[in-house]
Amino acid sequence: MLEVSSLSACLSGRPILHGINLTAAPGTVTAIVGPNGSGKTTLLRALTGDLSYAGTARLNGHEVSETPARRMAAIRAVLAQSTQLAFPFTVDEVVRLGLTSGVQTEGDNLPGRALEKVGLSGYGPRDVQTLSGGEQARVHLARVLVQVWEPVTHQGPRWLFLDEPVAALDIGHQLTVMTLARAYADAGGGVVAVMHDLNLSAMFADHIALLLDGRMLAQGAADTVLTDAHLSRAYGCAVRVNAVPARGPWLVPQAMAG
Repeated sequence: MLEVSSLSACLSGRPILHGINLTAAPGTVTAIVGPNGSGKTTLLRALTGDLSYAGTARLNGHEVSETPARRMAAIRAVLAQSTQLAFPFTVDEVVRLGLTSGVQTEGDNLPGRALEKVGLSGYGPRDVQTLSGGEQARVHLARVLVQVWEPVTHQGPRWLFLDEPVAALDIGHQLTVMTLARAYADAGGGVVAVMHDLNLSAMFADHIALLLDGRMLAQGAADTVLTDAHLSRAYGCAVRVNAVPARGPWLVPQAMAG
């Protein structure tokens, strides 16, 4: 269980988050949404131990700020919004970094299996820097998957924390990534993802947390959070839910069953 209570955080001395309360359960996908500057990434950084905070944030009963990094690495893996590599690593070398986090080994060819899951089979020998931005994003997703490959171990559920995991991807690969996240949760793990795409959030998330100006505006199931009133207030423009626009095409990706 992820249990957050009265969490506040600052960046460069400026208050960003104000008294956030949030609960996320294993076996579920939680989407953190909101406009630019609402505090989504700051919240994720606090929840993963990358940023100091006031209040409490407990993951599987461990206070995040007080738990050694190596122990946290055995519980959760984090996909940052962007990752820069200064050297010409191969795809395989990058994915294998997940094996060095203290909880996984070379057994069962996990890097190859992770690359297959993200649609990059056979990419192992390639130089990461020669790949497109979307392909690089999926390489790093494979790396974090390797780190917490088994969603549940004898120590309890494990977690994926994803910061805008579909931002650089086309529609097909967005569905691939979100289906993968959904499957991880269905297998007993927990997923917490910062998202901009509200349609994908509604399709895949069990719980949605809507932030505005560093505060929790609303949280709960999609139909209670993604309302005309909440979204219009959060994004500062008129938003109508389930209404076909008057002009132009309306594209809705479909997640395939089974």
